[in-house]
Amino acid sequence: MNTTQIYKIKGMHCASCASIIERTVKKIEGVEEVSVNNGTENAKIVFDQAKTSPHHFNEKLEPLGYSLAIGTANEMGMSADEHSAHLGTNQSKREKLEEIERMKRGVFGALPLAIISIFVMGWEIFGKYNLVTPMSEIIFEFFHHLFPIFATFIFITIGKPYLLGVYRFFRYGKANMDTLIGLGTSVAFVYSFIVTAFEEVLKPYLSVQYNFYDVTIIVITFIALGKYLEAKSKLKTGDAIEKLLELQAKTALVLRDGKEIEIKIEDVNTGEILIVKPGQKIPVDGVVVLGSSYVDESMITGEPIPVAKNIDAPVVAGTINTTGTFDFKATKVGSETLLSHIIKMVEDAQGSKAPIQALADKISAVFVPVVLAIAVMAFGMWLYFGIPILGVPSAISFALTSFVAILVIACPCALGLATPTAIIVGVGKGAKEGILVKDAATLETLYKANVVVVDKTGTITKGKPELTKIKIAGDMSEHEIISVLATLENKSEHPIAHAVVNYAKEKNIEIKNSSDFEIIKGKGLKGVIDGIQYFAGNLKIISDLNIVYDTAALAEETKQGKTPVLLADKDSLLAVVFVADPIKPDAIETVKALHKLKKKVVMLTGDNKNTGEYIAKLAGIDEVVAEVMPEDKLNAIKNLQNKGNVIVMVGDGINDAPALAQADVGVAMGTGTDVAIESAGITILGGDISKVVKAVRLSKITMAGIKQNLFWAFIYNIVGIPLASGLFYPIFGWLLSPVFAGFAMAMSSVSVVSNSLRIKAKKL
Repeated sequence: MNTTQIYKIKGMHCASCASIIERTVKKIEGVEEVSVNNGTENAKIVFDQAKTSPHHFNEKLEPLGYSLAIGTANEMGMSADEHSAHLGTNQSKREKLEEIERMKRGVFGALPLAIISIFVMGWEIFGKYNLVTPMSEIIFEFFHHLFPIFATFIFITIGKPYLLGVYRFFRYGKANMDTLIGLGTSVAFVYSFIVTAFEEVLKPYLSVQYNFYDVTIIVITFIALGKYLEAKSKLKTGDAIEKLLELQAKTALVLRDGKEIEIKIEDVNTGEILIVKPGQKIPVDGVVVLGSSYVDESMITGEPIPVAKNIDAPVVAGTINTTGTFDFKATKVGSETLLSHIIKMVEDAQGSKAPIQALADKISAVFVPVVLAIAVMAFGMWLYFGIPILGVPSAISFALTSFVAILVIACPCALGLATPTAIIVGVGKGAKEGILVKDAATLETLYKANVVVVDKTGTITKGKPELTKIKIAGDMSEHEIISVLATLENKSEHPIAHAVVNYAKEKNIEIKNSSDFEIIKGKGLKGVIDGIQYFAGNLKIISDLNIVYDTAALAEETKQGKTPVLLADKDSLLAVVFVADPIKPDAIETVKALHKLKKKVVMLTGDNKNTGEYIAKLAGIDEVVAEVMPEDKLNAIKNLQNKGNVIVMVGDGINDAPALAQADVGVAMGTGTDVAIESAGITILGGDISKVVKAVRLSKITMAGIKQNLFWAFIYNIVGIPLASGLFYPIFGWLLSPVFAGFAMAMSSVSVVSNSLRIKAKKL
């Protein structure tokens, strides 16, 4: 039986690491699928539990320097919020902070030595151009003997991972970023040590006054500093998950055996009665059974105004009670709550891969062996062409400089971080805005979409009919008409009846008792109120009473999508009220904004053509497909796709399910606890249609960040490797120092992560 688990990976810090882990685990019998994300440092593994286990994975990975954190929230069957409550804090973040603190101590311990090395190196360079007084021979000799100690100390304190990278390369044939850095700096160190130890013997053949100790010191320090800054920056990309976890209450007040007992959140059972006092977070999903209050649901709806909660009203975990005290019955606990679903969806999306990342993954998989080959070739070419022209000492010096610089500057980290860091930040920003993205591929497809298809009811319109107009035809007042009509409709379950009754309640109009109530199928209803028989319904019921009415007078109203309800007694028409599903206030602005984003807007509706065209005209929609059933909506989507369009379908996630599934990107408009998170690629919490525009903008901003990151990562290597190899030296005299190569490499990853973090500041 296959199972899917997500594990935190220890020891991974570059794209090559991700590639090595994927290839290693894929070879294990019983493993069906592996996806490793360098940005989140997670591995998603699909495997047969009968054939293999996480411990077997670690047996293969640990010799290579990696391991899976077994016993994670996912494996133990707990949601992220339960896991957090179980541990007291976010375990993975705590471990990461400890790791960053260790990195900080190592870097700041090495920085003074690197600064001294830079100072001496700079003094020597400027001394050649007579910009400073040449360093005295005594001082130079002092550092000549001090640098080997410095370099050895650097290797011992912060250079150990790079030495292990070299060992694993020769032991297991697996090479990653650490291998490149370790080989480059080790060769520089060993060469320098040999020159220092056998100075007199080698003096006739080599430039013994020049060594690479300073290069070793500065390069390793720069790279360690870069990894420290990168780790700090990457930690910020996961802020969204952390903030979602903070929404979860840690304890709950439960009523057991007539007593109020405070228990841990994971101990709450479905069906239990919980008590929530003012200022407290609601611990699980449920329904109010006693009392009333106002609850801040901004984390779900995005609306800052608290929502009234009375008996039978639903409440959601993570929202905040503001005023009164109430009891509620737990309906969903643990991983079943809406908040847990949101956290899981954000985690899954942040760990997923966008199609645009495929090229970077392929390059990263072969990058290190190719770079090693280039470095060896460059070394050989310098010796082959350099010795006859420059002589042995200079040729060897240039060859080593190029060899070390290539290995140091050619790092796949920036390439590997380009896509996942932007996805992590983009998905997190969307979650804060109430836009839940299912996976990275959805975000990329949304960016490419050119047609947005919207459902009418509940998407463009409110989805709740309202009484919009009253025409009096008799002697009764408006107040009396609504009272009689609401009394009749109060016994009906029809949505139009609800609109009339709700209007009466809003206006505080009395709803009386009726007798002899009867529903007349397909026509309306009748009943006796205060001894008078009244009829309410459509034109057919008026026709049956032989009451003459000018139907042309209704035509203009019905063209606007309004449904007439006629009220009469047995002799005459008393009034006509019109019920309509009004357009959402922000629908018009949303359509305008989509047009500015160069998206065509098409509306699908099961309503009649007149109503559909009227609503479309009000909203500024480009095209209407009316009088369609759910299966017809599916065909309409297919027809648009057959014309070469990339389609975004916006619907309520229930009756639009076939169309949402067929569309390239399905956007479900969800409200409260009924939100169907898994029904579409994107879920809009709170049902706010304006967030569709924000989702499109989010896709554009995120994809722009990815493309910027990939561009600079590719350019960096395309320019850096030839420059480090000395390709431009014969023409321009350019040769990249390993010191500058180390600095550039360190900053490349930092710049990619920093560029991704800029997405947070962008306005949607």
